[in-house]
Formats: sequence, C-alpha cells, structure tokens
Amino acid sequence: MKYSEFIHRLKPWMLPLAMLCGLLFHNIIEAVAFLTPWLIFAMLFITFCRIEPKEMRITGLSLSLLCVQLGGALAIYLTLLPVSTDVAQGAFICVFCPTATAAPVITGMLGGNIARLATFSLVSNMAVALTAPAAFTLMGSADIEFTQSVSTIAMRVLPLILGPLVTALVLKGAAPALHRRISSSQSIGFYLWAVSLIIVVGRAVSFVMKEPPSRVPELVALALVAGVVCVAQFVAGRRIGRRYGDRIAGAQGLGQKNTVLAIWMALTYLNPVTSVAPAAYIAWQNTINSLQLYLKQKKRDSKLNSAAER
Repeated sequence: MKYSEFIHRLKPWMLPLAMLCGLLFHNIIEAVAFLTPWLIFAMLFITFCRIEPKEMRITGLSLSLLCVQLGGALAIYLTLLPVSTDVAQGAFICVFCPTATAAPVITGMLGGNIARLATFSLVSNMAVALTAPAAFTLMGSADIEFTQSVSTIAMRVLPLILGPLVTALVLKGAAPALHRRISSSQSIGFYLWAVSLIIVVGRAVSFVMKEPPSRVPELVALALVAGVVCVAQFVAGRRIGRRYGDRIAGAQGLGQKNTVLAIWMALTYLNPVTSVAPAAYIAWQNTINSLQLYLKQKKRDSKLNSAAER
C-alpha cells in the first residue's frame, strides 16, 4: 500500500485515534497542554487563508443559529432545574458554549461553506462574551463583576479567532504566492486538530478521574445529557442550515462547540462538577464528526470507483 493511500484510508479514523491517545496518555498530557492555543491558531490560520473577506457577512443563518444557542440554553436550563441543578447547569453550558474555533476546519472537509461558519463563529463567541456574566449571575454565581468577566472571557476567545484571520489577510496582501500555497494545503489543519484533540481529551480524562466514586451516578447523568444535547444540536443546526442552503455549516455551527472554553467557564462560574458535561461533549461531538468524515470519504471513494469503471 502506498503512503498516500494509507493516509487516505487513515483519515476518517484520525479523530477516534486522537481521543484514544488522549485517554491512554492523559497522565503526561499536562506537559504539552500549553501548545493548545498555538495549535488552534495555526489551524485557523490555514483555514482562513481559504476565505475571501467579501464572503464574510452576517446572514439569516448566523442570526437563526444564535437564537437557538442563547434561547435554547436558557430553555434547557429551566426545564432541567427542577430535576437537578448540576445537570441543568451542565446542559446549559453545552448549549450556551460558542462554536468551536476549529469548526471551520471540519466544515471545509465536509464540503460546507467555511466563510458562513467562520462568520457565525465570530458572532457566537462575541455573544457569549457579552452575555455570560449576566447568565452566570442569574444561575447563582456570586462576585462576578460584569466588565471584568466580559474582558476575561473575550481575551481568552477573540484573539484565537481574530488573530488568525488578520494574519491571513495581511499575508494575502504581503505575500500572495505564499498565501495561495497555504490555501491549497488545507489537510494540514485537520492533523493539527487531531493533535489538539489528544491534549483536550487527555486533560478532560485527568479531571474526571480525580472525582470520588460517590459522584459516579451524577457524572454518568451529566455525560448522557451532554450526548442528548449534542445530537439535538447537530440535528437542529442541519435543519436550520437546510433553510439557508448549507446544512453542513448549520450543523457544525450549532453542534461543534468550544469545549475548552466551556470547561473553563464551568470550573470558574458554576459547580465544578458540571464541567463533566462539556468534557463528555468532546467525545460525543468528535464521534459524530468522525462518522461524518467517514461517510463523506466513503461516498467520494464510491464516486471515484464508479467513474473508473466507466
């Protein structure tokens, strides 16, 4: 088997393998955790090199997804609150959490509109930065100063999105030949995402393993709720996206979440145990992404085989 063919066959299994590596080597992941922001920056930079600035505009798709993200988070919190405060908060954070900074990478690989998804990613993250302090205060968190909280969240999120975008735009004007070369090397972003996934999963596993056995039923409940919420958001996003002619961007925009930020927000403003929900969401969303990539590649291979037989 040739190397190129091996890589082609391995690609759909990269995300499950990355999660497995994070699980197996979680004890040593902390040593390389500092690389995560740099990996995200690099893969977004590669993705944004493919985008034309004129394509980035707020549309009905962005506004519809944002309404579901914010309104859905409040609705599921109020629905589950009588059952369990921790489960309600865990479900809330899984919906309220903004779109993953790496979502454009998967969207591009699935054939979706990267510009639409990148635009919503910006809108989604800025909306969370502005509304999170009020939301967490209403849920009972104390001593949250609005301006400080907004700036803290914004400083953790926006540079990871705006930085790569600005760098890509500057490079396009300063070195167009290099820009075109990077634009044609989109697969690199996928492998950077796989490496960052190893780190994120490893850190999540380490956190869960520190919890006492008495919390196991609650941890299981949080993980299961995260799974239901994850599937529901991918389905809802796909249906909304269909209305605007891009099911993939809709599904990834609503379903693929910035779980690193979600875990941080849960640990900072909510009962720390609720961070298990976004930690479990990592596995759920990447299982769905892996399945989508597998089916996409299987369909592509089928077309190529059919064409070769003619």
